[in-house]
Amino acid sequence: MLPLVRYVARRIIFVVPQLFGIVLVSFFLVKLIPGDPAVMMLGPTASAQSLAELRDKMGFTKPLMEQFTHYLADVARGDLGTSWQTTRPVTEDLFQRFPATLELVTFGLLLAIAIGFPLGVAAARLKRGVTRKVADYYGLLAGALPDFWLALVLIYVFYTVLGWIPAPLGRIDMAILPPPTVTGSLVIDSLFAGDWDALRSSLGHLALPVLTLGVINAGPILKMTQSMTERTLSSDFVRYAEMCGLPRRIVLRQAVRAALPSVVTIISVLYGFLIGGAVLVEIVFSWGGAGQYAVQGVLNADLNPVLGFVVFSAVLSLATYLIVDLIYFALDPRLRG
Repeated sequence: MLPLVRYVARRIIFVVPQLFGIVLVSFFLVKLIPGDPAVMMLGPTASAQSLAELRDKMGFTKPLMEQFTHYLADVARGDLGTSWQTTRPVTEDLFQRFPATLELVTFGLLLAIAIGFPLGVAAARLKRGVTRKVADYYGLLAGALPDFWLALVLIYVFYTVLGWIPAPLGRIDMAILPPPTVTGSLVIDSLFAGDWDALRSSLGHLALPVLTLGVINAGPILKMTQSMTERTLSSDFVRYAEMCGLPRRIVLRQAVRAALPSVVTIISVLYGFLIGGAVLVEIVFSWGGAGQYAVQGVLNADLNPVLGFVVFSAVLSLATYLIVDLIYFALDPRLRG
């Protein structure tokens, strides 16, 4: 237990400076976004005096470092400011919208793992044949496809032509009441509530965006799994195990286990990336997640939602990497020494 505590403590020490650096860089980058929030709020016909008073009230006339200091103090208190579009605290908006993003990203990455991991293992085990060719071509194709383009193609095929899925607007049909919120995931909450109509509707709306993210992100998982499994299968300990007469399936299982840390790494990197990188998919499907909320903030010079989204994404990504470190600790006996 003590090695685990020391291991986690060493990782947590670096979280605070990382988060500070992210807030620092994002604050000054967001300030470079063109547009005047005061003009957007009061309209183009507002007088110069009204605009000047509003800018002074919002603190925009102060030096940038002073603005950053005030913002950092607010973030430390859990205050991410207020959105002038929704007139609500950004924290409340993000807590309302982030579950939609996490639902999409989590199910999409689970599908990517279900496609990429077994195909990568099969491609590493079979040096020739149809499976190897399919894995090679799929890995190249998945890395070249833009996610928004694939999303539009899937909408055209499965909604416009075949009519198999509901209109790509939101997370559930407008005629169906969403289940009581427990986890924020409509699929899981529908199961908890036993609301089968809501479950069918939410699954129908979730199908194409999850398929989009799953197909695109299975490629990196496939290539990493294939590469690391091939390297492990050619290592000395695997050759020794084969010479000792161990069954092939047991040898393969041990090789895959040895390759798992690298596979877990790429999965964690993808998850952290998708939390903030699934924006285009959210927009195409009108998903109403946190990414779409941040984009609306950029378009309307509403800076607090943009900064709040960055802070939330950073915290979730750092938490994900901490969980991955714990998985490493469980997989690699050398870390427990």
